[in-house]
Amino acid sequence: MNDMTPPGKAETQLEFNPLDPDFIVDPYPYYRRLREAAPVLRTPQGFWLITRYHDVALALRDKRFGKDFAGNIQRRYGDLARMKEPAIANLARTMLVLDPPDHTRLRGLVIKAFTARRVADMRPRIRKIVDDQLDRVIDKGEMDVMRDLAHRLPVIVICDMLGIPEAHRAPFLAGSNVNGRILEPVPMSRAELDQANLATQMAGVYFRQLCELRRREPQDDLTTELVRAEEAGDKLSAEELEANIGLLFGAGHETTTNLIGNGLLALHRNPDQWERLKADPSLIPNAVEELLRYDSSVQLSGRVTNTEVELGGVTLPADQSIVVLLGAANRDPAQYSDPDRLDVGRENIRPMSFGGGIHHCLGAQLARLEAELVFTALIERLPNLTLPEKDKPAWRHSFTLRGLSKLPAVWH
Repeated sequence: MNDMTPPGKAETQLEFNPLDPDFIVDPYPYYRRLREAAPVLRTPQGFWLITRYHDVALALRDKRFGKDFAGNIQRRYGDLARMKEPAIANLARTMLVLDPPDHTRLRGLVIKAFTARRVADMRPRIRKIVDDQLDRVIDKGEMDVMRDLAHRLPVIVICDMLGIPEAHRAPFLAGSNVNGRILEPVPMSRAELDQANLATQMAGVYFRQLCELRRREPQDDLTTELVRAEEAGDKLSAEELEANIGLLFGAGHETTTNLIGNGLLALHRNPDQWERLKADPSLIPNAVEELLRYDSSVQLSGRVTNTEVELGGVTLPADQSIVVLLGAANRDPAQYSDPDRLDVGRENIRPMSFGGGIHHCLGAQLARLEAELVFTALIERLPNLTLPEKDKPAWRHSFTLRGLSKLPAVWH
């Protein structure tokens, strides 16, 4: 583990290794120690950790904090050579890591697909997809929640939105290639980079084919709209087209998958709250907010100081890499009383799980709706669902994207 010593507090040593298996299973005790001892902490690797709700909210929304992806990569790896790695070069073209005006331009091309009205109109289709997935397994009396429901539902939804033909979906439904490691402050190994590069290149082959298909056969879908913007010649380059369709596909399902899995596990470990939902399903939308707060699918977001900034009583110089720990902010006792307790009736929940400011997650309302309809369907159709204790949940080895690789469930 790495010792992290806050400036001026040489006597305080905080061990924090986001790749430690114990941390992956339960990061929240570590977050609590950071919030209490050093809420704004510079690590030996040179990046800063921000853990308190108010400070995280400021860093996400204040224009003095930006993305500067290339600068972050240079600080992380020691030079800019990694910017030529296919996975990193591809990510660098996405709205996820860009500052205005490029971020504004790219986000503006897709935002209308995620308006509140469009998402609300998708409710019947999403509920049918949920029921279809349950129909596939209900007579078996068991399923892997991650494989059979949590993954398949949002993949089908984002395939619908992007216009991915049903005949092309089997590889996407089989499993996820989304790699959160590329977003983490700990440098990737050569083997990890090679794996990420291969996955990026394979996805790129398909998304180029999809764009060509939609050029020949335009449809009422997001890919067709983006292809038209690229053909207009002044809004989107061919490389940006491919990269951002890939981003929309990955981000469009990965966080929702983990919200469903993490949420169901939390409810299982707090059976009184599961019983509350069964007794009063009207609590489900609020419960989704609480589940987002309690165990966020996305644990961090990266920023860079554009200028000198004072945060939490600490002066941060310009050009510093900042890691805002969303999961830590969501458990800040200064914001939420008894924050380590799951309470589906909790009031005034404003989780940081979807980020904030100009980079607030485009698909936040869609993810909420998908989770709401999953938990509604499970209560209606599988009220006796349980998660066998003998089968311990398996967490994916990722710090940024917190989620399970499997979650066995049974019912009578």
